Amino acid sequence: MSGQLKEVRLRIQSVTSTQQITKAMKMVSAAKLRRAQDAILQMRPYTQKMQEMLSNIVSSLSDNMVLELADERAIERVLIIVITSDRGTCGAYNTNVIKAAKQLIADKYANKEVTILPIGKKGYEYFVKHGYTVNADYWSMFADLGFENVKRAAIYAQQAFLNKEFDKVELAYSQFKNAATQVFVTEEYLPIPKVEKAENQKETDFIFEPSKDTLIAELMPRILNTQVYKAILDAHASEHGARMTAMDKATENANEILKSLKISYNRARQAAITTELTEIVSGAAALQG
Repeated sequence: MSGQLKEVRLRIQSVTSTQQITKAMKMVSAAKLRRAQDAILQMRPYTQKMQEMLSNIVSSLSDNMVLELADERAIERVLIIVITSDRGTCGAYNTNVIKAAKQLIADKYANKEVTILPIGKKGYEYFVKHGYTVNADYWSMFADLGFENVKRAAIYAQQAFLNKEFDKVELAYSQFKNAATQVFVTEEYLPIPKVEKAENQKETDFIFEPSKDTLIAELMPRILNTQVYKAILDAHASEHGARMTAMDKATENANEILKSLKISYNRARQAAITTELTEIVSGAAALQG
């Protein structure tokens, strides 16, 4: 009986230590989430307007004006930028991003030559392990998460598209909604998608200053670089939100396990006391007899 008590006591100590760790990780993720959330909420309206403006410009181009980054051609080779995290302990976050990328491949590019550009260690390890063609130059992006560093991956994708190494470039990542909710999405990056016009919508006549060519040459790389940066900030905030939620659930589960273990410990302790009393009483009765 004493062995059983010791085993339960050790389990209580182990679960208590684990609970302290998960509680601390939750608090750290909450602090990091606040900074990441502020960054993406400030960035998102600017990026959305810039992308909308770029799509409108591309849609209004005349037939004799060629824009290489909006060139739609037969799809044979595809690059998918998959944004995961460097670390785990964030529930099903990384699994869901990878699942979204695999679903995109199965639905649209099953018979195409697909290359994965992972950003984040978890995605890199998964796609290498499962035999995908992987560009391993940018997976450690989160070690130095700055615009200049992110821009290198965006410029690579644009240059590879211009060189016709790829006919399509897509993003797979998680959009941040709140700490408990992430939306796992895939979106077209290149060629630049055009805005679909309604049947009765009039043609918009833009006046460009400076010239349209100059404006496009100046704005397009910046907007495309910003689009990738926004996706990474979205993923960064989503990661911390998912980790905070997962650690909160782990802390609650540890608390439930502790309650159960303490009940088991008290029962075992009462049984041990009852057994000892019975032995004492039996021994006293035997001596009197």
